[in-house]
Amino acid sequence: MSAAESHILPVYSPPEQVFVRGEGCWIWDEKGDKYLDCIAGIAVNALGHAPHVLQKALTEQASKLWHTSNMFKVKGQEELAAKYVRDSFAEVVFFTNSGTEAIEGALKTARKYHTANNSPERIDIIGFQGSFHGRSYAAINASGNPSYLDGFGPRLPGFIQVPFGDHDALKAAIGPTTAAVILEPVQGEGGVRAVPEQCLRGLRELADEEGFLIIFDEVQSGAGRTGKMWAHQWSGIAPDIMAVAKGVGGGFPMGAFLATREAAKGMVRGVHGTTFGGNPLAMAVGNACYDELSKPEFMAHVNKVANQLGQALESVKDRHPELVADVRGKGLLRGLKLTMDPKPIQGALRDRKVLVGVAGDNVLRMAPPLIINEAEIAQAIDAIGAALAAQMAQAGA
Repeated sequence: MSAAESHILPVYSPPEQVFVRGEGCWIWDEKGDKYLDCIAGIAVNALGHAPHVLQKALTEQASKLWHTSNMFKVKGQEELAAKYVRDSFAEVVFFTNSGTEAIEGALKTARKYHTANNSPERIDIIGFQGSFHGRSYAAINASGNPSYLDGFGPRLPGFIQVPFGDHDALKAAIGPTTAAVILEPVQGEGGVRAVPEQCLRGLRELADEEGFLIIFDEVQSGAGRTGKMWAHQWSGIAPDIMAVAKGVGGGFPMGAFLATREAAKGMVRGVHGTTFGGNPLAMAVGNACYDELSKPEFMAHVNKVANQLGQALESVKDRHPELVADVRGKGLLRGLKLTMDPKPIQGALRDRKVLVGVAGDNVLRMAPPLIINEAEIAQAIDAIGAALAAQMAQAGA
């Protein structure tokens, strides 16, 4: 069916491939062609495509109970929340269907905290230019990207953006109405930029001094993607609130926001809710996925292959300095900042049966399944090198 005949709202522009089956790091289209998937549904398929452990959890739960709503207790929520709390700073968890919903809850929690402390004037949420926190109205205001905001009416009050990495601008923006600072420990859509660990530590000190909260958006950087369960753990500090999604469900739509009891003190009965969030199906998959991610040997594998990927991308940069300006990211969330629009290279890689993504600031993005092995990384790197060499040859012709 042509784009003109489709009944899908035309807000995407996907390529012609229609994928019908996946296994591990590989995915097949309806023509039978096989592709190496190095984007994993945008950092979602943490355990690869159709992992047996998640299949088992889902099908077993599907034969028992699908949905009750949060009118009733969901046993899987208590089990998964206990695991999240065990392995993080958090003391309470609220389950959602997506990362955007997790961000919405995190923003509400931050403002409610100050209301509960008799400081309702503290509503300002400070974010960073180049950030991405989702597509809902509050989320696009938290990011402040004009391309996401334009045409949707007036901007919401209480959202401020400062330049990425500008500590002086951040300090200048903080005042008596500041509720929270929100940031991604590793930016995804904005260009795969990792926030230096010393900057996260400095932010924690500033928050403690000034009385505002820290919200970490770990929707893309969490769930083991950087080699620790949550990316901020590399810095040794903790936020007050954290939003997660994507990889925590291994492909099943789910998310959550986590908080300390103190930060969540304003979130009392009746102030927030969800019909589908934390449903039995999602919790069955979420528990099974987290059990795999939290195995020490699993994270050891992620760090091993992440080191290989990082070194290989640096080698690509050295071989193609005219096209590659920088290697970015952390763990298995990596990017090549190119000196050109990355979409032609993305297309050339798709022709070579390797799937990658793109991000802001001319970045070619890689976020493969965390189970990817050394041979698969080598294959992807060979394809990237060949695509860049072909681009250079074409430019010189």
